[in-house]
Amino acid sequence: MNFTELIRMYITPERINVALRVIIALGIGIPVIILIRKLVTRMVKGRLSPQSEQLIVRAVYFLSVLILVVSVLNEFGFKLSALLGAAGVLGVAIGFASQTSVSNIISGIFLISEKPFVVGDFIEVNKIRGRIESIDLLSLKLRLPDNSYVRVPNETMIKTEVTNVTRFPDRRVDLNVLVAYKEDLRKVLEVLKEIAASEPLALQEPAPMIVLESFGEYGINILYGVWGRSEDFFNLRSKLILRVKESFAAHGIEIPFPHLSLYAGSESEPIKITTKEVQE
Repeated sequence: MNFTELIRMYITPERINVALRVIIALGIGIPVIILIRKLVTRMVKGRLSPQSEQLIVRAVYFLSVLILVVSVLNEFGFKLSALLGAAGVLGVAIGFASQTSVSNIISGIFLISEKPFVVGDFIEVNKIRGRIESIDLLSLKLRLPDNSYVRVPNETMIKTEVTNVTRFPDRRVDLNVLVAYKEDLRKVLEVLKEIAASEPLALQEPAPMIVLESFGEYGINILYGVWGRSEDFFNLRSKLILRVKESFAAHGIEIPFPHLSLYAGSESEPIKITTKEVQE
């Protein structure tokens, strides 16, 4: 059998017809899918929460791709009933092998419906702090302050305590301030009030909280709480620490801390005491 006969055997008019139909389906289907995705994105933008927008756009996109794939397979002669049967058997096998994935999907549905946080919120989970980039069915994506990227499974988000730092527009910065026992506490309180009143990033309503908390080992413990915008939290915290240090130094207020003294020199000879001397 020569090469020409081989080509005639495999390249038949029916197969050429199928190939043309597949090329046409792909040539029309791919641009249509892209167009549908853009239209759906435009329709839901601003009307739903960011995570709901992402979920709807991706669901429509994957459904469109699935329809295109089924259409192409149908052109090749694959029957839809056979595909569904194979998919059912395969689905059962995958289900037993991927219970974690199923748990993540269910957890993702709960997260999207409950909305404890949304895309753009800054959260803390398992000592990981970052801003939410996306909430998907399997996992949540975080961008950390150092610009690293972390994927957290949805099951972890359901089972673990999560702190939403930016849930509310205002947040309080709490500092533990220690002053020496010899200081005039009324003067200390006035200095702290002045710092909060003159700080541009600090809010005056709610009012700052200054509490004489306890007698410490080295001085008086003071809880110093100043309110600010959530997005200014870290800047406000840094500025308050700096201003408390500078203001205390300017007013002569001591911040006590433990001292360790080291002495270098010759070792002293021990004093010898006899039994007779003790009796006398």
